[in-house]
Amino acid sequence: MKSLKTLVSLTALTVCMGAASMATAATISPAGTGFTTPGGTIAVSSPASFGAAVSCSIVFTGSVAGDGSSASITGASVSGSNPLCGVPVLLGLPWTLTPTSTSTGAGVYAGTVSGVNFKIVSNCSSSPTTINVLYNNNTHAITVPSAQTVGSCKITALNAAPSPSLTVNP
Repeated sequence: MKSLKTLVSLTALTVCMGAASMATAATISPAGTGFTTPGGTIAVSSPASFGAAVSCSIVFTGSVAGDGSSASITGASVSGSNPLCGVPVLLGLPWTLTPTSTSTGAGVYAGTVSGVNFKIVSNCSSSPTTINVLYNNNTHAITVPSAQTVGSCKITALNAAPSPSLTVNP
């Protein structure tokens, strides 16, 4: 009987902790909104560039989920003066941007983008990858906190500000 009470107590505790963590999940607003990132920039190193970072312009398109729990990146166009800027092909879209309530500074929140994969001449990775990102509520920009590895390629810099402006609500 004592072990049954313990089991019931542990189950109740687990359910409550799960509900509490769901209640504090970060959201993106405005929910249900489509967005684009005009003026975005990205730098990627790859075997095609012999490991040197190549900077290009990037415009992502996507939409925020109806409940604000995530955003889907449904497309992107890459351009620039370097001939390699015309080569990338994004794979496995949509990618999912998920915010967290983890603050890394005033108005800056950590998050992830899952499903990331692309090719520059050849596939960077044999399978989709999850990368870490930051979202700054003050500048409304998505950036990477450090170089993010996607197989044989690395995203060394990213700065993409959604329009309309989005906000992470911790």
